Amino acid sequence: MTSTSDNEVATTGHAIHARGLTKHFLVPVREPGLRSALRSVVRREHRTVRAVDDVDITIAHGEIVGFLGPNGAGKTTTLKMLAGLLHPSHGEATVLGYEPYRRDRSFLRRISLVMGQRHQLNWDIPAADSFEMLRSIYNLNTAAYDSQRAKLVDLLDLSGILDKPVRQLSLGERMKCELAAALLHEPEVLFLDEPTLGLDVTAQRRVREFISEYARSSGATVLLTSHYMADIEALAERVLVIHHGSLQFDGALADLTRTMSNHKLITVRTDPNAGHDKIDAVTNLLKSRSDSVASDGNELVVELPRDAVRSALRDLLTHDVVLDFTVEDEPIEHVIDRVFSTGTTS
Repeated sequence: MTSTSDNEVATTGHAIHARGLTKHFLVPVREPGLRSALRSVVRREHRTVRAVDDVDITIAHGEIVGFLGPNGAGKTTTLKMLAGLLHPSHGEATVLGYEPYRRDRSFLRRISLVMGQRHQLNWDIPAADSFEMLRSIYNLNTAAYDSQRAKLVDLLDLSGILDKPVRQLSLGERMKCELAAALLHEPEVLFLDEPTLGLDVTAQRRVREFISEYARSSGATVLLTSHYMADIEALAERVLVIHHGSLQFDGALADLTRTMSNHKLITVRTDPNAGHDKIDAVTNLLKSRSDSVASDGNELVVELPRDAVRSALRDLLTHDVVLDFTVEDEPIEHVIDRVFSTGTTS
């Protein structure tokens, strides 16, 4: 691999590229008990944890890409390698033409990493003071800094909170200040790790709107992890799905359900004036085809394998109590939950 010096301008056809990216950790292990504890002093045993295993990623300039996976799947480890916080065990990665692990100053000035579970602001001083500290760290031109700061204050509605000590801010206010702090130096690549974690619905929406507007106006590349599908659906047209350290899917969000699910959702509307015995007959029919049947008044929702849909609809049409039905792809949340819990789309 070749390195880009601080004086060179890194120009590539893509913002992020990784090939065979791998990170393994050696973790000490021992049996419980005093004897095992004493034995581990002289001979410690280890096991290898494959946090990220042979991952290939290519992201173009200006793309917003969602990164999905359960806890421990390898999302944060991947982001840390791409941001230069971790050295890969194997494989290679470039971000804006730089090798992240070398942590060239010119590289660090062009990226930012925001982690919803970590904070960079000093809790005992106002966010405005931390902003000034970051201005000095990045050696920002005063005019450029003032312009960017004013833009961020306006977009994130920060004018009334910057002078308060960070510890006095609500979680939503603090997260908005964290985002502003991460963007003062106008990064070209933004790594966001659970930026809306723990926020209420209103705060989540505002953060999503801000990220979308910032990416649109600046042309920044964004790689976003989130457990909230609303974040992904609102921001990303393309998603990566990682499980047990391996990339399971890379493609358009619209194709995710079609690619990873073999189920359909059927919503059946029955005549509310029909007798209970007729409605029960339809309910029993659906339950004989699936363990997943939900009832809400005169509406029934059932999840069926794709190859069972046609026969189920044919049998439903023999019941005059059925007024209408719709057939849809199952929600993305259902697909992701199944893949993460069973490791299969079946």
